Amino acid sequence: MKKLIARTIGLWINFLARVAPGRAAKFGFEFFCRPFRVKMTDKHRAFLHSGEQSTFTHAGETIQAYKWGRGDRRILLLHGWQSHTFRWKSYVEAFDKERYTIYAIDAPGHGLSSGKFLTVPLYSEVVEKFMQATGSFDTVLSHSIGSFTALYTFYRLPRLAPDQLIVLAPPGEALDFFSFYIGELRLSPKSVKLIVGYFETRIGRSPSYFSAPKFAQGLSSQGLLIHDEEDGDAPVENSRRIHGAWNNSTLIITKGFGHNLRSEKVVDYVLDFANHDIIAR
Repeated sequence: MKKLIARTIGLWINFLARVAPGRAAKFGFEFFCRPFRVKMTDKHRAFLHSGEQSTFTHAGETIQAYKWGRGDRRILLLHGWQSHTFRWKSYVEAFDKERYTIYAIDAPGHGLSSGKFLTVPLYSEVVEKFMQATGSFDTVLSHSIGSFTALYTFYRLPRLAPDQLIVLAPPGEALDFFSFYIGELRLSPKSVKLIVGYFETRIGRSPSYFSAPKFAQGLSSQGLLIHDEEDGDAPVENSRRIHGAWNNSTLIITKGFGHNLRSEKVVDYVLDFANHDIIAR
């Protein structure tokens, strides 16, 4: 059914490319950048309500933020595509709240934040605004497109880079997203050209600019990369390439945990890495 829907949308975009190129470019770009919200359940809300909640605005959207703990060490959590802050429940519960103050945000179009649209530059702007308001962080923990956003943000704004950056299951290149998207929708060369052109006008960069290994070069943060060799969404080779470009990083490859890396072992890896700096002090 999903493939049929994708194929139907692709046919529509290809049709528009012939009769209304401007509409095809805009529709194709916005569809590419539109997440489908994960349903918020009572279980999700119960956990989220355990934290201190606040909101702020950016680009006309209301962004939901959360806070747990009262420790001196400050950590920021950045979720991935079509996810929200609940994905960090195991980590929030595992961190020592006397040592850590834990912050998290729902990206635009996700969780309890408003919006229907997300790009890495937009997510990065939200992170930048939040950090400017709340101060710097000792550790940033990120997953999937949240990881890509973290790498881009601290490449773009090295003054905001944390002491520790933990990157779970990162994508590698924006071009990989485009290739998947083009293949799933079976877009015509004309449609692709129109959408890429709209992307470059709207974002101000070509898709090839957005490269996680490039962003990792010269990062000052101590890094931890965790990636599963059976990740069906973001190949493990992404983390190998990022690790090769990031001098101050450690790479852990797991097996059997998939893209979401839902495992107590992964939580332990993250806690050991984050706590090491406390012990070293």
